[in-house]
Amino acid sequence: MNTFSIKKITKTGLIVAVLAYMPLKAAAWGMIGHRVVGEVASYYLSSKASKGVQKILGTESLAMASNWPDFIKSDSTFNYMGSWHYVNLPGGLDQQGVYQFLNSAQAPNVYTQISKMVALLKDKQSTAEQQKFALRVLIHLVGDVHQPMHTARKEDLGGNKVYVTWFGSRSNLHKVWDESLIEYQQLSYTEYAAVINHPTKAQVKIWKATPLHDYVYESYLICNKIYANVKPDEKLGYRYNFDYASTINEQLLKGGVRLAKIINEIYAVKN
Repeated sequence: MNTFSIKKITKTGLIVAVLAYMPLKAAAWGMIGHRVVGEVASYYLSSKASKGVQKILGTESLAMASNWPDFIKSDSTFNYMGSWHYVNLPGGLDQQGVYQFLNSAQAPNVYTQISKMVALLKDKQSTAEQQKFALRVLIHLVGDVHQPMHTARKEDLGGNKVYVTWFGSRSNLHKVWDESLIEYQQLSYTEYAAVINHPTKAQVKIWKATPLHDYVYESYLICNKIYANVKPDEKLGYRYNFDYASTINEQLLKGGVRLAKIINEIYAVKN
């Protein structure tokens, strides 16, 4: 329980975090993208899992809980969570190289913390406060790991130092993938989820069977293509959206389906 500083999650800290429930600089997917993942996941929850989620979150939906780990960045109590949102991978790794990197990483990252949140949710000794924390964080981190630029390079801060223009406005590669591509679709999170939530049965079966380390590897492969297909200070716009909208939609959809699968498995073995 104390292996990832859960003792730091005090009642006072959570109250402060709730009061600070306002967005700062968006992290992976921005608010809309994270809510899309949560909304999609809600369609695939088992009856038992839905009841379990409601017991923890009350009237708060998966979609509305999804941005909590970003909002609490305004509270220094939670500074220790900064590295949880991503895993920086060097370029040029093959599949086994990615696995080895993940298994040898020392600092907490999105890969290690997803597993720890699952363990906490399965722990019958965890408190209601800890359960709420773990579920909110799990929802968010499963979204994070499907954002390709959250498996990007340490030297450019995950693409934050790869400067581009987006429809004439100064931006960077990370922000384009966090927010700009999604916001360009001009959809609410419920509309967006409804538009993309049409996977085939074969896709759902494959996505559910994919192990956690391959969530990272899939994002890493996309990340490599993103780096390869952009130049510093490049002007991005209509063509970039045309080239990558389907990719970002599939990643959001995968995230939702897989989040539901993880939550369903938690409650399949939980009394």
